[in-house]
Amino acid sequence: MAVNELTFRFAERNDVPLILKFIRELAEYEKMLDEVVATEALLEEWIFDKNKAEVIFAEHGGKAVGLALFFHNFSTFLGRSGIYLEDLYVQPEYRGHGYGKAILKKLAQIAVERGCGRLKWWCLDWNQPSIDFYLSLGAEAMKDWTVYRIAGDTLIQLADAQ
Repeated sequence: MAVNELTFRFAERNDVPLILKFIRELAEYEKMLDEVVATEALLEEWIFDKNKAEVIFAEHGGKAVGLALFFHNFSTFLGRSGIYLEDLYVQPEYRGHGYGKAILKKLAQIAVERGCGRLKWWCLDWNQPSIDFYLSLGAEAMKDWTVYRIAGDTLIQLADAQ
């Protein structure tokens, strides 16, 4: 399972079932499987019809063993786009072989090729193995920032507010 045997490819429409499978596996690891409401139809619509996200697969021996789902954001301070990594996932049996680092390296290459100013993501506070991994790569925790979110009924109520 050498990292130099890893290849990458962008997801295609027929990969939607595999994308959802990996999302579910990640959610199970994060103890959030009950929050996954994504369906194959939704993923196909938003990733491939509306082009709102991209997916790359890491493959070993022709088998997908990991994925990165990402999209472009924009930094007003930098005056240019960045890449936001929504999900990074490597199947458990392939962890510890440098595949996660290889996926992040590939995303960094994509960001540089596209002229992006940064690569950004969130990590659950309890996920110390991932935190340690990210710090080992030189990533910096954004300690002065708190993430806020409005979703579901609250989002609808805000949109309808007079």
